[in-house]
Amino acid sequence: MTLFVLDTDHVSLLEKGNVQILKTIIAHSMDTIAITVITIEEQLEGWQRALRQATQDIHREQIYRRMAQTVESLSGRPILPYTCVAMQHRLSLLRMRLNVGSNDLKISAIALEFQATVVTRNKRDFGRIPRLPLADWSV
Repeated sequence: MTLFVLDTDHVSLLEKGNVQILKTIIAHSMDTIAITVITIEEQLEGWQRALRQATQDIHREQIYRRMAQTVESLSGRPILPYTCVAMQHRLSLLRMRLNVGSNDLKISAIALEFQATVVTRNKRDFGRIPRLPLADWSV
């Protein structure tokens, strides 16, 4: 059984109602689809940034409402932790000088630990990670 890890880009597309991703998720067993704690971190940072930029209370209210919806939807999935083993994978990847962003390296390291396939549109960066299976459910 393959474990799939949704990258932040797919989580964002799913929140926007991407039908193709939703169809693919429905076709899989829910216990085979997870997210990482790094994706949660990225999502929350995005909402915090939006709140800092909001200039009107009505916008803040909308942002808080959408943030709550995001947290509710993410809490229904298995969340893979960033463990000491994943941290060691990340250090090994850093030594390879792959020119991949910090959070993408962390997500990759978690996926390597759990022998998971990363579901992302970002094949340019994730494709640099040796032995990391990728899938794109947005097409």
